[in-house]
Amino acid sequence: MNTSKQKWLSGYGCEDVDPRGFVSLMDLYENNYMRLRRLVPDLSKLPDSSVSRLPGCLSLHLSILDRTRFTTTLSLTYYFEEKDRRVSEPALTVRVYHDANQLEVLTGHLQHGRQQYDHIPEKAIKIKWKLNRFLYKWLGYCLYLGHHFPVSEIPDRSEKKLPDNLVDIIGRITPKDA
Repeated sequence: MNTSKQKWLSGYGCEDVDPRGFVSLMDLYENNYMRLRRLVPDLSKLPDSSVSRLPGCLSLHLSILDRTRFTTTLSLTYYFEEKDRRVSEPALTVRVYHDANQLEVLTGHLQHGRQQYDHIPEKAIKIKWKLNRFLYKWLGYCLYLGHHFPVSEIPDRSEKKLPDNLVDIIGRITPKDA
């Protein structure tokens, strides 16, 4: 018995897609990448450590752990002061795949460490779904609040052209008696 939805999907390669399967997980990676790009428009120019501060909200901390040509590994967290220690919650380590436009959670600590995933086995798709779905919702919440990591406007001296009349300018600045 085919439902109208099944008929609509047939012929598009979607009839065998498991909603919690590998193909859907890759789609979630792409959506997470798009949300991160809205949060961090230019990841390549971001300093190794950045904080997004908003009045009345927790500060969102982003740290670059590794940069390569095709990937960037970073951590995202809030910090809480608890007695005499600083607790990061949630603490997610994610990898950005620039060439594939995907973002994947590598490790995650949720609920004050009660759920720790320091190493996710390759075939643990259920855990990957849980962490990446959490990331999807958290990034959406951060965007809703207005968090963002803009790149500061630092002038790039390599692109600036010196004026043609530099000798005249220097001559005006230098005292004639010197």
